[in-house]
Amino acid sequence: MLLVLNYYTMEDIAHQIWLAIVQTSWLERISVICGVIQVILSKNNQVSNYLFGIISICTAIFVLFSAKLYGEIALQGYYLFMSIYGWWFWKYATGTKEQPISSCSNREWQIVLAIVFIGFVFFYFLLEHITNSDVPMWDAWVTSTAWAGMWLLAKRKIENWILLNISNLFAVPLLYHKGLYLFALLTSILFIIAILGYFNWKRLMKKDKEIATL
Repeated sequence: MLLVLNYYTMEDIAHQIWLAIVQTSWLERISVICGVIQVILSKNNQVSNYLFGIISICTAIFVLFSAKLYGEIALQGYYLFMSIYGWWFWKYATGTKEQPISSCSNREWQIVLAIVFIGFVFFYFLLEHITNSDVPMWDAWVTSTAWAGMWLLAKRKIENWILLNISNLFAVPLLYHKGLYLFALLTSILFIIAILGYFNWKRLMKKDKEIATL
């Protein structure tokens, strides 16, 4: 009986996700597709990831606005700003030479912790006292860790994958709770890709160091 119950539970969940995919708007589908492409390109250390990221962000803003998820819109606005900055930084921060992948310094870790802590307090206060959010603490944590991860990605720091996946880990059930099943599915995919991205960047870092010693 338990196996049958579990079977039908999983079947119901799969059916619900399928219905959500069928019923979603083209804007949401475009956002999800471009989001997947962006992370795959980022995993492969391609600067063109930012082009698809910007398209994904802009379409997501329209979808979230129609759903009245204003806190998520603020996060997407930050993503947009950091994507434009990251695109410039990767290409032109040191003239014509692209920035190499590197690890965080102690100073940069301090900045990361400050972004997470200050961002959490700020967004929790905003969501708790100004909006009608039913998950202010949860939403604030996802937002603040994502902010830190995007800052590290723009700086081409390998630890960006760690911060982004901390955010993803909490974002998946949050998005499911809010009924954004397609975005939850996308975030689950991004979680897996981010793990692969971390190890790929680690391999590229090792390769760059070997080339530098020749």
